[in-house]
Amino acid sequence: MQPYPPQTKSTISTPTKTNMISRHSRTLQGFTLIEVLIVLFIILALASTAVVAYQGRLARVKVDQTLLYIKTLSGAIESYQIDVGRFPTTEQGLSALLNPPSDLSNPAKWSGPYLKDNAPTEDTWGAPYQYVCPGTRTRDGFDVWSLGPDGNNNTDDDIGNWTK
Repeated sequence: MQPYPPQTKSTISTPTKTNMISRHSRTLQGFTLIEVLIVLFIILALASTAVVAYQGRLARVKVDQTLLYIKTLSGAIESYQIDVGRFPTTEQGLSALLNPPSDLSNPAKWSGPYLKDNAPTEDTWGAPYQYVCPGTRTRDGFDVWSLGPDGNNNTDDDIGNWTK
């Protein structure tokens, strides 16, 4: 009895120079032009989707920021009314919140400024905030608003103290 099976000639061949070259050339093959173009198309599609989503979000942030500042202006106007006894007139405008109007009957009642010196006077689109008293759109006694993204008055995108 033989302890081990008889040894046969190995069927594993040693790599030849030709086999190594053909294997090596297969690993050095690059991508085809079509594959590169498909990958670029996918990357561009994803990037354009991200840009569109970012722009939509940026527009919403501008509206929210403007609405928040209009609420700040409304609070300052109400503080002015508590101190002076009336809202600033349309002619006095929002500047009455920063400097005492010259036509106040009792200038000692004005205890402003009701806004910080660096308070923005323009909305996020670069247009000045609008003010009218008595107001026509609210029951607060005054209207304060932004012309909105289109920059035109009395359009659907106006943002004011009547906006929810």
